[in-house]
Amino acid sequence: MKKDLQTVFSPRQYMQSRDFEIYYYSGGHSYHVENHAHKHYEFYFFLEGNVSIQIQGREHLLKSGDMIVIPPGVPHFATVLSPEPSYRRFVFWISQEYCSGLLQVSPVYTYLMQQALVTQNYIFHYDMLAFKALQGKIFQLLEEIHSERFGKEAKISLCVNDLILHLNRSVYELQHPKTPHEELTLYQNLLQFIEGHLEEELSLNRLSQEFYVSKYHISHVFKENLGLSVHQFITKKRLLLCRDAILAHTAIGEACMMCGFQDYSSFFRAFKKEFGMSPKEYREIFMREDLEHGQRRES
Repeated sequence: MKKDLQTVFSPRQYMQSRDFEIYYYSGGHSYHVENHAHKHYEFYFFLEGNVSIQIQGREHLLKSGDMIVIPPGVPHFATVLSPEPSYRRFVFWISQEYCSGLLQVSPVYTYLMQQALVTQNYIFHYDMLAFKALQGKIFQLLEEIHSERFGKEAKISLCVNDLILHLNRSVYELQHPKTPHEELTLYQNLLQFIEGHLEEELSLNRLSQEFYVSKYHISHVFKENLGLSVHQFITKKRLLLCRDAILAHTAIGEACMMCGFQDYSSFFRAFKKEFGMSPKEYREIFMREDLEHGQRRES
């Protein structure tokens, strides 16, 4: 998994950068880190391994998808219980000064840190879909750090703040689940919005911004109510709209574009998969049946 972004392990437990540091560690190493505490916040994302972590004297066996938040001054250390499977994790450090700066922007940036400080609950678990999405944000940040692209520093700052906000939002939504009534209302509003904007770009990111909920929550709502992903649902609705337009004698290419498909080849494949034939064959069969039906009525 993105081996070029891996970091050589160091037992150093203090920050050299002013604001943040992030590491992707994979595989065993010969160093043993003793029980210690930081002056900064540590976010630890556990990917794989047979590992336990001790926090303030309490031991926890880790499982893939666990995120650990360690506030400043909280003693902790990890123990590798066996060398297989390979021990993989991300480690993300943020200075207290950087957190204070974010707090001035909005308290939502530090919701998770305050929760850990007050409740002394340090471990949160992500399901597979949510954890994959989280990894995507971390890899985006790591790739930008390793790049030499124009605007690198500005992009890194955006990625860091986006990652921190994502962590806070996901934990808040985990702790404040929607009621059944709220879920149904959200689902109905999503359906209505999609129906009215089929010709536009309808990514999960856009739906998330329109409804102020995470895209992973939107995915969950669709799976629960329809058994389909958002993408599958949007594709089906667009195909039905295209079919009706084609049967109303709209040119096939024009129907494809007016219904929100970005390119003809993806539309063609989706149409054939849905209806078992090409758009042209479908139109010809319908026109032939319509003609035969009209002839029977006249006779």
